[in-house]
Amino acid sequence: MAVALGLGTILVGSAVAAPASSHDGTWSVRMVTDSGVCDSSYNYSIAIENGNVRYLLNPGDSPTTVSGRIGSDGAVDLDIRRSIAKVDANGRLNGKVGSGTWQLAMLGCSGRWTAQKRSRDV
Repeated sequence: MAVALGLGTILVGSAVAAPASSHDGTWSVRMVTDSGVCDSSYNYSIAIENGNVRYLLNPGDSPTTVSGRIGSDGAVDLDIRRSIAKVDANGRLNGKVGSGTWQLAMLGCSGRWTAQKRSRDV
């Protein structure tokens, strides 16, 4: 379960501010593990506001920090930390969908993520 908590944060926390964009809103994210000892998949929700990314916490979740950004062009470049786990995520949001890759090097895990925009509201 600790691995799931570490991975369920690929796009979470608060990032460097950017101008409001069409990416603002709530998103559902699915992560799939392609290699390593991590669970096979994870699902969670995030909010993006003015380029900042925030994890929509569920009961029992651990504190998470994120650095990086969602660019105005939709480029995703994030460094997510929870406890000692550090996940690197990259990719792109385009309209109401997004996709990319992630890596949790300390566990030898990597995979891909997809996202779907659910609402313009944050």
